[in-house]
Amino acid sequence: MASVQPHRVRPGRGTELLLLVPALGIGIAGYVLTGLGATGSVPPHVIAYAAGTTVLAFTVHVVLRLRAPYADPVILPVVVALNGIGLAMIYRISIAYAARGRADADIADRQLAWTAISVALAIVVLLVLRDHRTLRRYTYTAMVVGLVLIVLPLVPGLGQTINGARIWVRVGPVGMQPAEFAKIALAVFFAGYLVTHRDTLALAGKRVVGLQLPRARDLGPILVVWAASLAVLVLQRDLGTSLLFFGLFVAVLYLATERTSWIVIGLLLFVGGAAVAATAFGHVGARFDVWLHALDPEIYNRSPGGSGQLVAGLFGMASGGLFGTGLGQGRPDLVPFAYSDFIVASLGEELGLTGLIAILLLYTILVERGLRTAIGVRDGFGKLLAGGLSFVIAFQLFVVVGGVTRLIPLTGLTTPFLAYGGSSLVANWMIAALLLRISDEARRPVPAVRAIATPDIGIPVAGPGRSRPAGNGRSTARPGAPAADAGGAPLRTSTPTRDDGTDGPAPDDNPTELLGGEDR
Repeated sequence: MASVQPHRVRPGRGTELLLLVPALGIGIAGYVLTGLGATGSVPPHVIAYAAGTTVLAFTVHVVLRLRAPYADPVILPVVVALNGIGLAMIYRISIAYAARGRADADIADRQLAWTAISVALAIVVLLVLRDHRTLRRYTYTAMVVGLVLIVLPLVPGLGQTINGARIWVRVGPVGMQPAEFAKIALAVFFAGYLVTHRDTLALAGKRVVGLQLPRARDLGPILVVWAASLAVLVLQRDLGTSLLFFGLFVAVLYLATERTSWIVIGLLLFVGGAAVAATAFGHVGARFDVWLHALDPEIYNRSPGGSGQLVAGLFGMASGGLFGTGLGQGRPDLVPFAYSDFIVASLGEELGLTGLIAILLLYTILVERGLRTAIGVRDGFGKLLAGGLSFVIAFQLFVVVGGVTRLIPLTGLTTPFLAYGGSSLVANWMIAALLLRISDEARRPVPAVRAIATPDIGIPVAGPGRSRPAGNGRSTARPGAPAADAGGAPLRTSTPTRDDGTDGPAPDDNPTELLGGEDR
């Protein structure tokens, strides 16, 4: 006969510390090999670089030991490895730019500074946010913040158009992509909204041709998000951000309702809207022309909006072959924006198909650990938030890699943790911090609930028309029960109260909020 044995959950900080060693080694070794391949010598500041990245990684590790001891032990090493690979490739491209006398040859130093800022903000998230469920209080605030961030690039004098897409905001010398932070705010809003309305969205509606169709009035939220994503596509000329926002909402909607019909409806709405936009608006149609006819001479030589960048990236990955040219041995600098939009092509050239697959596997592990966190956490809001943030990383990676390889039209999104850009790096490190915080709750053992004996209180007597208590006023409590008061009624034990002050158990959506245990 099988028996159930208790399983003691280990915090996992030792495993994390062990995994951080090869994760840091990948980035530092890539940095050294890049210098050797490009210049024939070890980078002069490699010791300072190694010390700085090591201090940053181990600082996060120490914070997790103190503030989130049960956090997933794999997420941080994977993020550190990806960030290190990105820093090595950006350093390689900066060497090529310096040899050509370009003004933007300092991108490696700037990206290293952004890495330090990103890690510091991730630590702030871990220290300030002690419980992820606190974010549910700001569901509609997050919606407003997300929408404001989306429309910021459209404000005259504030927004800036780069490479045909109006997705940048610049104040003096500082520029940022608000959409990178909007995706976090919208993930919080979608999780908070759908955890409240999931029953209506999942159960109501008619079944047609095997699909559970929602009611017309329940289509309101998805139609609003569909319209907002098309507005981003048309007004900001940004197909990637539009697809990211709409895909995030459909993914969280599916997680909340488990209805395949929402995915079918979402895909039909987006494909239909994108097709109409490609026909009605020239700048959207130009993206589709580059995608479908990249090698046509007319499209290749068109200026602006030609396919030269895309074709150069494809040729670079083709020259890398199966094992790549080697770090520092290729020519990724021939591709425009090789350090940001096309860093995947740069890595494919110098690391080859094998190296690129290894990088994609790291992303797969990161997304898997996020979804594992979503399965393990015990409240509905945490499940949807962790799942939504994991899908954000997966969708963004798909959009970038799909665009570079001509699977889908090219977009202006950046590869998480790899590509150059302060906004992207800060936002994705904050996502990693949120996943670590939620995973701490998911893996933390449930504190034992002590059973309290409840005495038989009989039938009370207080006034006319009421029966006498059982046993003529004597307590009928079993031996060992609490003593009775002077009136014969047993002493009552305290009952847990909910946040609203009423007696009773905690709501199903938050089953652990009343359990005892250490301070979170």
